[in-house]
Amino acid sequence: MTTIHEPVTTTATPEELSVWPSSTTEPRPGDATVGGVSLAEVAGRYGTPVYVLDEGEVRRRCRTYRDAFPETEVHYAAKAFLCRAMAHWVMDEGLGLDVCSAGELELAVAAGFPADRIVLHGNAKTPHDLKRALWYGVGRIVIDSPSEIARIAAAVGPDGHQKVMVRVVPGISAGGHDKIRTGTEDQKFGLSISDGYAQHAIARILDQPQLELTGLHCHLGSQITDVKPYLAAVRRMAGLMARLKEQHGLTLRELDIGGGHGVAYRPGEPAMDLTRLARKVRAELAEACAAAGLTVPRLIIEPGRAVVGPAGVALYRVVSVKHTGGRTFVAVDGGMSDNPRPALYGVRYAPRLVGRRGSADLAPVTVVGRHCEAGDVLAADARLPDDVRAGDLIAVPVAGAYHLSMASGYNAVGRPPVVAVHDGRARLLVRRESLEDIHSRDVGL
Repeated sequence: MTTIHEPVTTTATPEELSVWPSSTTEPRPGDATVGGVSLAEVAGRYGTPVYVLDEGEVRRRCRTYRDAFPETEVHYAAKAFLCRAMAHWVMDEGLGLDVCSAGELELAVAAGFPADRIVLHGNAKTPHDLKRALWYGVGRIVIDSPSEIARIAAAVGPDGHQKVMVRVVPGISAGGHDKIRTGTEDQKFGLSISDGYAQHAIARILDQPQLELTGLHCHLGSQITDVKPYLAAVRRMAGLMARLKEQHGLTLRELDIGGGHGVAYRPGEPAMDLTRLARKVRAELAEACAAAGLTVPRLIIEPGRAVVGPAGVALYRVVSVKHTGGRTFVAVDGGMSDNPRPALYGVRYAPRLVGRRGSADLAPVTVVGRHCEAGDVLAADARLPDDVRAGDLIAVPVAGAYHLSMASGYNAVGRPPVVAVHDGRARLLVRRESLEDIHSRDVGL
């Protein structure tokens, strides 16, 4: 595929395109391109559903983080989306990597990602997870429960060495939905400051000579667009660091405040201002450490969604349009098996008709998936041209994070492929899951 060089005569407004990759153009009305590649051509070549990932946008967002946080260690949160190409882009741009399982770790290492730039997370790390992490030599393991201390120490052995951090619950509520708020006391992650479990775990780690405690970790949640929760977290973590210095003479050199930086899914929605976040967090950390007589620790952050989410576009083919009960349902050939987020969190998107110029008159529609669930809704309050019909191509922006990484095998439909676009070229990163793939796992009668 080659880049189209025709004059741009777009029908989309700048506001509508604000949630699309920055490379998005419309050389002809309705014919949207991303990374110089026509989305209609991608759908024709690779079929639908298909996920399009703008390599240039991913790299640009990695550089934005490096520029906004120049003295900070930035780790990409692989749970948002990971494939070998994604790991390679992140590595190229100088970021580290957070993984939550042996599977994510193996995939990253297979792409050539240095293990010492990888951090292992997880509230319930299996023996296999820990074994592979230690075998590869990951940079740090984040301890999430007291039982992990003895398990890691035993696995390392008396002559071994492993850097660890402790995930602390700072008691701060932040995030776009109850199910993605992880900084409060009433969820499964981390060790609480208020009940003393975090302090007790730290004391136990200090008794294990083969474990090197490098710092503290916290993660408040996801889809946070306000800077204030991070500032509160910095103050509480600095307070704990001061108490640890007083009690144990311990000076911790790292502070990881997690990620969760919010992005806009629809035009007009707020997103995290990274420049402001960086400036405010650095100032708050310096002030809190000065007040407590602490050396300022190296800051670590863990963006995932904010790196890859806005770089992705999901393409679906309309299967049917149904008018019933006073509503219009536009059914597409994907759904909750490739994007469960609307069903889980009530996420709202702004889909667009691409591939042809539709009617200028927009109508309210509900874009639904093909699965046998009433909750299989991709966009409950979308506005599409009133002449939308079967065979049309629908594009959903901000589809790079937590779609395919959370995909399922529901209805044995098969997960869609991932196609990278960059400089007018498209290439397959992850192939479509076929029926043969699904059948091959079924080994008995």
